[in-house]
Amino acid sequence: MVMTINSSPVLTRESARDFIDEAERNGKLPTPRLSPEREAQIREFEQKTQEFYNKLFG
Repeated sequence: MVMTINSSPVLTRESARDFIDEAERNGKLPTPRLSPEREAQIREFEQKTQEFYNKLFG
């Protein structure tokens, strides 16, 4: 779901503090990494998608 500035909730007082605290905790977590197997699957998918696109649109 896409949120625009006008549709985003307004954070005040405790909700703003909770949001900031959670963002700070999340910022300290390690960055997830893909396994080599998953990276290979994604590369294969991208290659097949490109081949299919080329067949359709030359």
